[in-house]
Amino acid sequence: MKVLGIAGSPRRGGNTDQLLAEVMRGAAGKGAEVKTIFLRDLKLSPCWHCDACLEAGRCRINDNMQMVYTELEEADRVVLASPIHFMGVTAQAKAMIDRCQAIWARKYVLKIPPLGNDRQRKGLFVSVGGRSKATVFESALATVKSLFITLDIAYAGELLFPGVDELGAINQHPEALAQAFLAGQKLVAE
Repeated sequence: MKVLGIAGSPRRGGNTDQLLAEVMRGAAGKGAEVKTIFLRDLKLSPCWHCDACLEAGRCRINDNMQMVYTELEEADRVVLASPIHFMGVTAQAKAMIDRCQAIWARKYVLKIPPLGNDRQRKGLFVSVGGRSKATVFESALATVKSLFITLDIAYAGELLFPGVDELGAINQHPEALAQAFLAGQKLVAE
């Protein structure tokens, strides 16, 4: 089983990165092959809305998103991790999500399986938000669930931690890191 972690935080080693690392460690502990890609380190153009994907089912922009498409196709499980920025996922995560328009075109316009095969995929969303209200995650959840629907990834749930903002603040919540580890184990056991 292959688990792909997608780190959407612009902050290196921040709260979301730590949670994602624990999810991946839990998955690896159950024998999964794990790989994490850090969107902040990639060259990703935003979607040009050129509509080339409507005809070809592929994005015409030749950047690191081509590698992301391949990783998504090879994954059995996908863990998208993004802190909340302005009530949504980060710009890095949103750019990747928007570039999945090519996959949307494959599925809904060209009637091709979105990731090239009928593998039973599952996905998990991991996030922290600085505000203490649970509603801080509503917009991000709608975006992530829409992405997973487009990719034919069954939504396996989320780990959401409100009131976590400062660098390293997640370490004040050791139960959060333990929950992340267990979520990684559960994700590959299902």
